[in-house]
Amino acid sequence: MPSQLTKRLLVGLLGAAVLGGTAAAVATTAQPSGSTAAKPGLTLQVAPASQSIPRGQAASYTVTVTGTGGFAGSVNLAAVGLPSASSATFAPTPVAVSSAPATSKLTVTTTASTPTGTFTFTVVGASGKINATVTAGLTVSKPVVSTIALSAAPGSVSVLPGSAAAYGLTLTRTNMTAPVAFWMLTKLPTGAVASFAPNPTQGTFEWLQVTTTSATPLGTYPLNVMAFGPGPNNTTVYAYVTVTLVVTKDGKPFAISGNLAGSLAPGVALPLDLTLANPNSQKLSITNLTVTIKSVTKAANAPAGTCSTSDYAVTQYSGPYPLAVAANGSAKLSALGTTSSKWPQVRMLNTASNQDGCKGATVTLAYSGFGQG
Repeated sequence: MPSQLTKRLLVGLLGAAVLGGTAAAVATTAQPSGSTAAKPGLTLQVAPASQSIPRGQAASYTVTVTGTGGFAGSVNLAAVGLPSASSATFAPTPVAVSSAPATSKLTVTTTASTPTGTFTFTVVGASGKINATVTAGLTVSKPVVSTIALSAAPGSVSVLPGSAAAYGLTLTRTNMTAPVAFWMLTKLPTGAVASFAPNPTQGTFEWLQVTTTSATPLGTYPLNVMAFGPGPNNTTVYAYVTVTLVVTKDGKPFAISGNLAGSLAPGVALPLDLTLANPNSQKLSITNLTVTIKSVTKAANAPAGTCSTSDYAVTQYSGPYPLAVAANGSAKLSALGTTSSKWPQVRMLNTASNQDGCKGATVTLAYSGFGQG
């Protein structure tokens, strides 16, 4: 039998023994020194890392909340360190985090009082004693100012009663790409009608045509024109210009003629090299030429469909004035040194509607002008 000393040694070496029978070795495996189970936690991410906006607008970020160490629970979100006169909202908050990450939309809204500059703020996620943070950037710049301005050429047009006057309106845009509409603010004289083409426009040029009748009283009429369109932050921007219409009988008679050289089709424009005939015994100085579409007649064999003056548009003469025509003489615009790009043009519009009815149509034009000798 083992001695008492041997028994004590066996117990010390094996940690356990069955004495008086067959001995069995039993070992206990301990955790490595210093190791512990992972604690629940959170991580936060923000995308994009920074945003740049004009003052008075809002910036959007996506906040992603991920649980670690088996975390599952509700996490509240907040933003601290924002520039003054700004605020933050999260949608949603709190967010429910489980085995999958959760996201929330962060919107930082600035005001007219928010200072400009580059700022760093902190997004905080918290659930009880567990929390995490991440930083994001925000650059606030001066607000975008949208403006439009109007100018007119010619600024004044003289016409005989029953004639039409054309004004070219140039639109200057600054940070403004939306359509701009035009409106006549002034009450027109009896019988006079104003039209803008195109209206509204996304371009930078507009034609104003004022057509009078034989009943329009003689006189000088200032006409106030307004242009307006949508600006930033639900505002409206405006521009104004004043043109003058002079209705007089002091003009000298002369004749205007011209024909389109070619056939019109959707999207096609044809120039008019007008002929100006002066029957007077002295030189004529012409200061206004206007072309209008008087009527459109469908061809007898035209396909089914409508065709009207609304399918066509006129670009008025935009060359220099006055145009001088010798006494008892005549001259084409081309002979008066005006390039074809400045001549009047008639264009068939390319619309979404069926325009087959315009095949072979006859477009009748009317001409008016004013000249003095």
